[in-house]
Amino acid sequence: MKELKPRITEKGIDYVLIGDYYYPNLEFPKDEDPHYGKYGSMRLNYIKKHKKGLYSSLRMEGRLISHLNEIDDAANEQMEILVQQLMKHQGITENLKSEDWLGWVRAVNNIRNAAEEIVCNELIYQ
Repeated sequence: MKELKPRITEKGIDYVLIGDYYYPNLEFPKDEDPHYGKYGSMRLNYIKKHKKGLYSSLRMEGRLISHLNEIDDAANEQMEILVQQLMKHQGITENLKSEDWLGWVRAVNNIRNAAEEIVCNELIYQ
């Protein structure tokens, strides 16, 4: 019986011997280093569960991490802008903080929750 080589190349594709069969030696393209946080993780969970085609495509093309990094950066930037605009619109100032700190905390938490809902609907769950 003919001895099988551990690796072969045929039509430009490398194959590796595993057991009695040759399997293509596929590697995903190298992606950038992850730095995403909360919003990138939320996006990852969403596309894994609800957008499986997009998830597979990004992963196979080696663009998943860069996509998550971009979403996270954009979401954090949008959160900062929205919180500042909503605080200004509602008149939440440092004076309120010194006069009624509990009211200030309550107001800022409400603003952050509203801003996060907007960001999630516009960036994460699309």
